[in-house]
Amino acid sequence: MRRGAIPYLLTALAAALALALVPPPASAATPGHHHATGRQGWTGTWEAAASATTTQLPGQSVRNVVHTSVGGRAARIRVSNRLGAAPLELGAVTVAVQKAGAPKSSDAVAGTVRQVTFGGAASAEVPAGEDAVSDPVPLRVPSDANLLVSLYTPHDSGPATYHRSALQTSFLAPDGDHTADDDGTAYSATTSSWYYLTGVDVLGARAVGSVVALGDSITDGSGSTSSANHRWPDRLAARLRALPPRERLGVLNAGIAGNRVLLDGTGPSALSRLDADVLSRSGVRAVIVMEGINDIKGNPNQTDPAAFAAAYRQIVARAHARGIRVVGGTVTPYGGNGGWTAAREAIRQSVNDLVRHGGIFDAVADFDATVRDPDAPDRILPAYDSGDHLHFDDAGLQAMADVIDLHSLIGKGPR
Repeated sequence: MRRGAIPYLLTALAAALALALVPPPASAATPGHHHATGRQGWTGTWEAAASATTTQLPGQSVRNVVHTSVGGRAARIRVSNRLGAAPLELGAVTVAVQKAGAPKSSDAVAGTVRQVTFGGAASAEVPAGEDAVSDPVPLRVPSDANLLVSLYTPHDSGPATYHRSALQTSFLAPDGDHTADDDGTAYSATTSSWYYLTGVDVLGARAVGSVVALGDSITDGSGSTSSANHRWPDRLAARLRALPPRERLGVLNAGIAGNRVLLDGTGPSALSRLDADVLSRSGVRAVIVMEGINDIKGNPNQTDPAAFAAAYRQIVARAHARGIRVVGGTVTPYGGNGGWTAAREAIRQSVNDLVRHGGIFDAVADFDATVRDPDAPDRILPAYDSGDHLHFDDAGLQAMADVIDLHSLIGKGPR
């Protein structure tokens, strides 16, 4: 997977010396039952699920802007060619801290740009269908801050694996390798997607692990203010940061707009991507499953609540095998949306009944009860409606984050 180590030997040796006390990097899989987190291991601080492919960017650099949930003394970058059809050639990769107070700036804090290596090499080739995890990068990563992860792709490697709906402005430099630039002047174009990047881990986080939010567009942040980190998982991360380190968790957002539990479509289904987006992540202690509305209202729509029950049980069994707790989220209302029908509403109610009372999950987050209009329970409360009667504005997403029992994520809440 990796090549070109010789020209970068000195860089690799310097990084090794800087991280003399860092444990060897784990593989992409870090089973939840190990709990190798906190000051002794890696914790996931940010995630984006691979949702589709788009046109490659040969000869260009992309500077992805991502927001940390917890900080640490070193970083590790996850890149993906999971949905690609040819080997992905990465000419250079860097990570840096974005200038504070500049959510739409491509400028890095001076002196924070770090070269990212893979097996000691500054370039890498990732086979089609695979992911890669970098070597440890010596960088003090702040919590609740933006990082710039820049990747240069010198040649056309075929369709690019990306996360389409980032709700975050990132940047493109159309004329060569600008990954090492502090000044973002060369990044003259913008994008609203994340390219190739699917995760950032940190070492030595003041936390006991991470929680993954597995969901669809509601989890992905549709309806929220762009570049403001107002998705409900972001708001959950803010709540968790207020806890003492022995109860704190990083938050990983594995939402994909349009995603389903049962069927592939917009991205692989929740069932088929569970390993890649949840179980293989670093230090996972819990997963919140908030997904099903696209199965109910999509085409073809799913009409059998028993199919949902079987899928949820499979998710729980696979998570429990890794020592990971599973919180079930009820499916939120969407009356007034063009996809709503009375028959589909009946299915939603049946699915929510099994989430609440089916004994499937370790705990329940009743999003439906939190956001519905008490005068019209099949609809979103107007104060939370983004306007399409399906997605939520910032206030609604905050309400969703607030209803989650934080202690249930590490086993202290009621079953």
